[in-house]
Amino acid sequence: MTTYDRPFGRSLEDFEVGDVYRHWPGKTITEYDDHLFCMITMNHHPLHTNAWFAEHETVQGQNVVVGNLVYSLVLGMSVPDVSGSCIANLEVETLQHKHPTFHGDTIYAETRVVDKVESKSKNDRGIVTVETKAFNQRGEEVCFFRRKVMVWKRDSAPKRGRPYGDDVWD
Repeated sequence: MTTYDRPFGRSLEDFEVGDVYRHWPGKTITEYDDHLFCMITMNHHPLHTNAWFAEHETVQGQNVVVGNLVYSLVLGMSVPDVSGSCIANLEVETLQHKHPTFHGDTIYAETRVVDKVESKSKNDRGIVTVETKAFNQRGEEVCFFRRKVMVWKRDSAPKRGRPYGDDVWD
């Protein structure tokens, strides 16, 4: 019998400059998703929540998904591949919304490693810089961000624990 632990994030040694991670699956953003996110974050702009206003009084002519939802969704899509086991998210250097996202659009994302350096102060970790792009179902780039994460070196990463023993199949 073989037991498999699903990878969730990477160690410093796993990142190579130039590598690209294609995050899966994509996510269709519904009107409900957008409205809920707007209400939770207290962004009550009618561009996001009022169809009549968006149709008659905006250049887009329809509701636009709030940008922070698109960013948050894409960041979340990247977590299993990039920062799932990181020590800290250090910085978002840039965030760009390149095309509007509309209710019903499906978002896909990819991340590219652009830099990795060992820590100068602690030998158990390093800093990885990545760029992430998000695309809709038409192939239009809707979001781009560049961020830095602090990650463990493989031998220093904490072991993954569980609240039960290893003998559950005995």
